[in-house]
Amino acid sequence: MAKLRDAKIGSRVKVQKINGTGPVKKRIMDMGITKGVELYIRKVAPLGDPVEITVRGYELSLRKEDADIIEV
Repeated sequence: MAKLRDAKIGSRVKVQKINGTGPVKKRIMDMGITKGVELYIRKVAPLGDPVEITVRGYELSLRKEDADIIEV
């Protein structure tokens, strides 16, 4: 499966799975990123950190480590 951090700018992807455990997974899910939700990749910083996405109508920036545990 592809990771969120590898998605191209301007693409729309659907979350298939969140691989994290414990507080990391809970924090990501509390931000509205759950299985089946569609994400729009708005921007990626030059070094890949952070990734700016649109999820459920709001903009969110994710660190590279957090984007790496989200399968799309």
